[in-house]
Amino acid sequence: MYYELNYMSVPLPEDVIKLKNYGDFDGAGKLIDYLLESELPQALKKRLEIEQDIIRIVGINEYPFDFVEANKMMKETFKEYQEQELTILKETGKVDWLYIDGKVHFQRRFLMNLIKTQADYEARLIVKEDNETDRLRKQELTQNIQLMKERGYRKVKLHLKTSIQVKKEYERPGETVKVYLPLPKDCKQISDIQIIKTTPEASFIAPENEAQRTVCFETVLQEDQTFSVEYSYVNQVDYVDLDPNKASELQPEFELSEQLPHIRFTPYLEQVLAEILAGETNPIIKARKIYDFITTKVNYSFMREYFTIENISEYAAVNLKGDCGVQAILFITLCRMAKIPAKWQSGLYVSQYYTGCHDWAQFYIAPYGWLFADLSFGGGARRNGDLDRWNYYFGNLDIFRMPANSEIQTDFNPPKQSLRADPIDNQRGEFEYENQGLPYAYLDVKQELVAMEELV
Repeated sequence: MYYELNYMSVPLPEDVIKLKNYGDFDGAGKLIDYLLESELPQALKKRLEIEQDIIRIVGINEYPFDFVEANKMMKETFKEYQEQELTILKETGKVDWLYIDGKVHFQRRFLMNLIKTQADYEARLIVKEDNETDRLRKQELTQNIQLMKERGYRKVKLHLKTSIQVKKEYERPGETVKVYLPLPKDCKQISDIQIIKTTPEASFIAPENEAQRTVCFETVLQEDQTFSVEYSYVNQVDYVDLDPNKASELQPEFELSEQLPHIRFTPYLEQVLAEILAGETNPIIKARKIYDFITTKVNYSFMREYFTIENISEYAAVNLKGDCGVQAILFITLCRMAKIPAKWQSGLYVSQYYTGCHDWAQFYIAPYGWLFADLSFGGGARRNGDLDRWNYYFGNLDIFRMPANSEIQTDFNPPKQSLRADPIDNQRGEFEYENQGLPYAYLDVKQELVAMEELV
């Protein structure tokens, strides 16, 4: 049922919106229960069923800090902090907030987001973060670009271990659980995938061509049990120097459709796209104009759970903010609207200095074929004045990737029975009891690079 997310494009009843905007989630839930007892159009019924879970997730997990708590956190984090600063940040859209029972509450990662995206606040940290890892990571990316241009490609063998465990307070030993972890999938740059070890023994390993590939464990949960998988694969990325003059006159017509609710060709996006393209017809230049718009106008920002956003692409273009996945979905949507085939890719960014979740996009230009676009990496480079890296991530990708997903909003094999922690994508894994799927706040997830070997 949760893969019918196209029903999120159905409008909510006016009174549900009023209660939700005020933050009366209990009232909104009761109204939805009442409405579902009556005879409704099937589409509206589906929309209300989805909304029941959305308001539950938003109300419990996403916005835990009221003004008093948030102010205290700010004072403990930043030098010379004045209480009116939080009000100014809220009024200028630099922190994410909403009403809960009529009172302002701030998103669970508002402080981290402020440090990451606002240089003046990072400079005022009472306890300075260690920036050496970040410096080395940027150095690694710069070196990658140099090697790619010199050799024309890079090829590496990667060995990873990922694991997932339910936190102690949510552990229910003796109950049957179904647990999923993402695996590398067959795609443009990946080959020689090897599953080295699963703990405990896996119940099912999905085929390599699965849109969202996973290993599945189904067992009776033991106390303090960790579920893990080790795997290796070869990643080869070829360097492409795009020339608009070499673009074919005839371009393909696949991967051009909407995928509601998030890849949706809305009137607003049509107006934005017309402004971006300004009559341009060359497909490479069109794609670059879309890339430039996102990487210069859409600011990086941590996000609440994607499931709680009604239309991700339009959200990004209206609010001009979003994380890697939000920016990638906007790029895919605008490319498809411009008749440029585009699709999703996501999984992990994997290097000796950092391993974590990441999303990016692919787009197709004949005669080059499928190309890459990493909007958040490109935008970050542009903001830091690194124009070479900004240009590189239009058309190219680095070798530090583990692609597990080639589509959004698709089912696992075997299917998960309850609501997924992330119904859009899968980078961290999923965990469910027979009567309940668990949100990420209840789980501990680890992703570890074991080894990386450069291949000739």
